[in-house]
Amino acid sequence: MKLPAFTYHRPDSLQEALAVLAEHEEAKVVAGGQSLLPMMALRLARPEHLVDISRLPELSSIRECDGGIAIGAAVTHATAERSPLVTTGSPMLAAALPLIGHQAIRNRGTVCGSLAHADAAAELPAVALALDATLVATSPRGERTLTPAEFFEGYLSTALEPDELLTEVRLPAWPASATTAVHELSRRHGDFALVGIAAMVTTAEDGTVASAALSFFGAASVPCRVAEAEASLVGRQPNEETIAEAAAIVSARLAPPDDIHASRAYRQHAAGVLTRRALAEATTNGKMAAA
Repeated sequence: MKLPAFTYHRPDSLQEALAVLAEHEEAKVVAGGQSLLPMMALRLARPEHLVDISRLPELSSIRECDGGIAIGAAVTHATAERSPLVTTGSPMLAAALPLIGHQAIRNRGTVCGSLAHADAAAELPAVALALDATLVATSPRGERTLTPAEFFEGYLSTALEPDELLTEVRLPAWPASATTAVHELSRRHGDFALVGIAAMVTTAEDGTVASAALSFFGAASVPCRVAEAEASLVGRQPNEETIAEAAAIVSARLAPPDDIHASRAYRQHAAGVLTRRALAEATTNGKMAAA
């Protein structure tokens, strides 16, 4: 299906891009176009103006930032996947990137584009939530920073104002004792997940869990964490019993949607199974600790 008519803008600077967004209320930002253009083809979105930021140098870098890393709005999934800064500075993101679509999609799609699209079945919003990332929104009025809980408001809905652009996502420094795993269940490789988890565990010197983040995608209208399951791990050895208890809490507390792809009960059960797998991998490289 052909795209509906629109006016194409290709600004030469970030300030010019922001000026176009401020001038045209029905404008949308496009970088890789892997989410917006299919929606336009299906008439699910009909912006009158497209603002192409894909070649703005101000938005094309991955850099160190306060001990962590910052990823600009024009950085593609493939670029981040190959980046040594991402591999060493954010192992959870590095684990999630290969799960996104197929290579052709990752060659064009962008990290910030996935976050701004806010599909609750996508991997990166859940990663941002697990890592307590900072999302930087920029407009002609200046910059403002948002937490993932503030940024993701609902399905395909964010706190971005019409004249704002998500210019950067900042991921905090990776804890020295942290380990991670990202698992998902999908009908076929490259499909959106029916349900998935991005897990991170830090350990104390005695081997007990010091902190845990269990962030789920495909389980609600926004990425979500199960605080009770995270708390159940803290101060305990990550053995089979501890992990099974956390997984049971996840299955009981999540309230995922029913749709044509899977029932709520199926997703609840699958979330528990993925929790066990992710925690086993994150804590013991796939082998349960001795009880």
